[in-house]
Amino acid sequence: MMMMKIMMIMKIMMMMMMKMMMMMMMMMMMMLLLMMMMMIMMMMIMMMIMMVMMMMLLMMMMMMMMLMMMTMAMAITITMMMMMMMMMMMMMMMMMMMMLMMIMMMVMMSPLCTLLMTLF
Repeated sequence: MMMMKIMMIMKIMMMMMMKMMMMMMMMMMMMLLLMMMMMIMMMMIMMMIMMVMMMMLLMMMMMMMMLMMMTMAMAITITMMMMMMMMMMMMMMMMMMMMLMMIMMMVMMSPLCTLLMTLF
């Protein structure tokens, strides 16, 4: 009888442990997901800031251009224009690259998310 009781208690304990483990696992998964989300959000914010910075830069460049046009000879202004164009192109390329990276990140993350969901 005593043995039976002990066995029962052991069984219950085991069950409890299992449940606890499961809960812990769930929590861990959730945390991971949250972390990923946070990362993505941070990336987005960074992108926004970058955009704003680029805009500011462009504005400043334009102002410079105006000044140049007013003061210096045409040739210099044209060269400056060319430089500007190049710069703009570079910026665009950078932005595109960033976007691509973001998309790649998303794609990479999605299978993980699905996996986690399936685990649940």
